[in-house]
Amino acid sequence: MKNRWLLALVSVFAAAFSGRAAATLKIGDPAPKLQVGKWVQGEPVKEFEAGKVYVVEFWATWCGPCKVSIPHLNELYSKYKDKGVIVIGQDCWEEDDAEVAPFVKKMGSNMTYRVALDDKSKVEKGAMATTWMQAADQSGIPTAFVINKQGKIAWIGHPMEMTEKLWDDILADKYDIAKAAADHEKAAAAQAHVEELSTKLRAAVGAQKWDEALGIVDEMAKADPENDISPQFMKVNILLMQKKYDDAYKIAGTLSEAHPEEQRLQLALAWAIVAQPGLEKRDTVLAEKMAERANKTTGGKDPAVLEVLARTQFMNGKKDAAIATEQKAVDQAPAGEVDPFKTNLQSYKDGKLPPT
Repeated sequence: MKNRWLLALVSVFAAAFSGRAAATLKIGDPAPKLQVGKWVQGEPVKEFEAGKVYVVEFWATWCGPCKVSIPHLNELYSKYKDKGVIVIGQDCWEEDDAEVAPFVKKMGSNMTYRVALDDKSKVEKGAMATTWMQAADQSGIPTAFVINKQGKIAWIGHPMEMTEKLWDDILADKYDIAKAAADHEKAAAAQAHVEELSTKLRAAVGAQKWDEALGIVDEMAKADPENDISPQFMKVNILLMQKKYDDAYKIAGTLSEAHPEEQRLQLALAWAIVAQPGLEKRDTVLAEKMAERANKTTGGKDPAVLEVLARTQFMNGKKDAAIATEQKAVDQAPAGEVDPFKTNLQSYKDGKLPPT
């Protein structure tokens, strides 16, 4: 199908808007009990004690964003562990529980708080994943729950959004949990609306009704004005499918410049330009700028980012630079994942663009 690429992108980015209308666990509710399968690190916590604040953060070893957020959470924990805050890194949706302990050991001083495995003795996907994540209609990790001194859920969100002020207010009983709950419900309603729109968008894309699809994207942007990334990204790809290349690259360039620190956005835009099948015009110079921005955010240490950067360099006639960049990707790749990078490196040395 000609537009299969875009349908996949719509599904991925629309997932960011998934609604929470079905949530049965909400801010202000008593925190569910802990159901830990095994404590990997730290003193076990049997139950939530009154007078203490708890942070239960859901993560997994295979989750890239989790690896980024763990040091941030650990930094907060280091400042508040003597103030009555207990942090539990609750592993969930893990492909292999045996990978958790080595992962925690490798993280070392960047992950010093308690770490627990989910209890899968009665529920295959995990008791905590069910009674916390599923109940709160949270479909992505990392996700953190903050439980106040009264044992109620005070906050739900991405760990990177947690601040010292949030923890200070909760510790001091100055946090307005009623307002937080109302704001959370308002956001959930808005997201539910966007989810309905995303369903319509997938249908419009599937039928190649491009003008209708662009109109739906505009509606999605209005429904969630604080998030311009996903709608604009989808608009870029719809325009590419329409072969309106100049319009697409103009929007892509503006979006890239507006969010220079958004690694995933930069990478997705660059990859769409250089790898999306069927494009008759590719702005590879723009794609290289995006890949460079992504590489800067990772300090040149992410092999996946280096891989995209090398491709853009080669397509721009910079063979030697592409070889050097791909060599860095080979050097940074984990032992079990290095072969594809080596294959691509050889392609560049042979003067050939590797297949996508």
